[in-house]
Amino acid sequence: MNFKRIQYFDHPTDAADRPWVILFHGFGADAHDLEGLRDYIFLNSKVNWRFPNGVFEVPIGPGWTGRAWWPLTLSSLPSDWSDYTPEVMNTLVPAVIKMIEDLKVPWNKVILGGFSQGAMLATEIYLQAPEKPLGLISMSGSLIRQTEWTKKLEERKGAKVFLCHGENDQVLPIKGSQKLLNIFKQKGLEPQWVTFPGGHEIPPKALQGITQYINGLI
Repeated sequence: MNFKRIQYFDHPTDAADRPWVILFHGFGADAHDLEGLRDYIFLNSKVNWRFPNGVFEVPIGPGWTGRAWWPLTLSSLPSDWSDYTPEVMNTLVPAVIKMIEDLKVPWNKVILGGFSQGAMLATEIYLQAPEKPLGLISMSGSLIRQTEWTKKLEERKGAKVFLCHGENDQVLPIKGSQKLLNIFKQKGLEPQWVTFPGGHEIPPKALQGITQYINGLI
């Protein structure tokens, strides 16, 4: 499948060359799902925001559909995501990178982030980008594509990244983020790690950590 254009919703500032925070939603949500986070992330200076929309339409209940970055079958989810590779990754990633490069800003002004499936995609883009992005925010994500990511991490040594996860997450267990955290450390990145007693969510403690992280970058 060829993804020629990724749809998105922007919230720009008065200057396009300010840093861009690009957040990818999770499975079954859509581009508007994370927009509200802007009201709870209190930054010291202005940034531009972009919220891309998943390329697949997926059913989430009787008469209801959402969006996804790649299809998932709930009956066949892996117990360990470490070696999981979505079939569409080779065509999805170039389309997302083009969407970002169309902004005409350098990668060192781009902070990538996402929730759940979106966090996995954000990490993939962070590692595949031709230059090191400014930052990475992984909310309730997981290690996938372990072999490929481990190789790419050699090019991101010293980078500051952020991860958060609920200790009681039954949808995407915290062990996946812990594995990613450990590989980041092993490869010389500087991760900020926030856990909370909840589940598959983004509570105030996570938002406080994200606020601190972005303020430390911009």
